[in-house]
Amino acid sequence: MSEFDGTNRSHVKVGGEVEIVQKHHQQTGELTWGFVKRLLTNAAKHPHGIKVQLKTGEVGRVKNII
Repeated sequence: MSEFDGTNRSHVKVGGEVEIVQKHHQQTGELTWGFVKRLLTNAAKHPHGIKVQLKTGEVGRVKNII
């Protein structure tokens, strides 16, 4: 994993550009690109990625910070 990955809440910022995996795409690993509207995970770290809501309304876990 890179130094700035989606598992640390401090690396994910509102307005930041990210790629997420939505729940129904977890098996295929299909990524969705967008800008963070809200952080939904309260913990400082999460092993599968911080859960966010994109400005488009989609919800998923951050896999890449762009």
